Amino acid sequence: MIEFIGYLASILVAISITIKGGFYFRIFNLSGSICFFIYGLFINSWPVAIINLYGTGINIFYILKEKIKNHKKLK
Repeated sequence: MIEFIGYLASILVAISITIKGGFYFRIFNLSGSICFFIYGLFINSWPVAIINLYGTGINIFYILKEKIKNHKKLK
């Protein structure tokens, strides 16, 4: 099960770097970061967990920024 989470994280990050559009890149990268964070916790690897927690925060920031920008365009 733990290895599956690591493989899933790798696949999601690999998919994200092949996507040209920013929003979908962030969604796949966020999903991969979350999976890698969980994987890092399971294998007791703090460097993996911490850097992916940071990546999760960055992705959430840019997703919200894009949502706010699009919301303002609609008004």
